[in-house]
Amino acid sequence: MLSMAAASLFLPFLPMLPTQILLNNLLYDVSEIGIPFDGVRPEAVARPQMWSMPALIRFAAVMGPLSSAFDLLTFAGLSLVFHVAAPELRTAWFLESMATQILVIFVIRTNGRPWADLPRLALALSSLGALLVAMVLPFTPVGDWFGFVAPPLVVVASIGGITLAYLVLAELLKTFLFDHRPTKRARR
Repeated sequence: MLSMAAASLFLPFLPMLPTQILLNNLLYDVSEIGIPFDGVRPEAVARPQMWSMPALIRFAAVMGPLSSAFDLLTFAGLSLVFHVAAPELRTAWFLESMATQILVIFVIRTNGRPWADLPRLALALSSLGALLVAMVLPFTPVGDWFGFVAPPLVVVASIGGITLAYLVLAELLKTFLFDHRPTKRARR
């Protein structure tokens, strides 16, 4: 929503239509149905874990703006580089938004590397199933109902590149944040 509010200051149209926002939210919610069925690494439950509110706030303060920065990069690229019309921009941002918000779950769900600590089947199926629907729907006749217009292939490829760059940077920042957690001082 912050990205959409910021984009509204610069774009002469809504970056996403209300029905597209509702579809985005519905598909994202479906994608996360598998979270309660996911597991954790054995070392994460070997001993009690202490939640650190400052570390959690720091994590959110880094990862939240990272997502918004990539959304704004997407808007800028679509507007200034590709000069797409409003319907194409909405479709491209829908694709980027769905891909980044669903796939980043695989990055942040573990302290380890996402490819070394794979999710359980329920989370993988719910997430990747919803992502598949989101990626295909704009290119079908049903996509017309939501106001989607198929963007040029070069735009779709750039969205793929932006998504990959976001996931790589999210993984690097996550690792940095976990490796540089503030240590608690012993109480006397």
